[in-house]
Amino acid sequence: MVCYNAHMYTLFYRPTCPYCRKVLAAAQELGIVFDLRDIGEEVYRAELVERGGKQQVPYLVDREKGVEMYESDDIVEHLKNAKAALR
Repeated sequence: MVCYNAHMYTLFYRPTCPYCRKVLAAAQELGIVFDLRDIGEEVYRAELVERGGKQQVPYLVDREKGVEMYESDDIVEHLKNAKAALR
């Protein structure tokens, strides 16, 4: 059994962002926990810009697969596919 935990996924987000809430809701349904990084904190905002080049959220880092991406629909699809592949 694979555990989907914060060691696998980091999500850069803002608590008030509806697209971020969409990703968080999908992750909860899938049993996935993130290492959450609120870009309201300068250190996380700077890290996000360094990684992806812009301050857009949500932004997923999947350390296991070496994938990083923007766009809530793409992130949700990636999480669903990753979980389905391990069944």
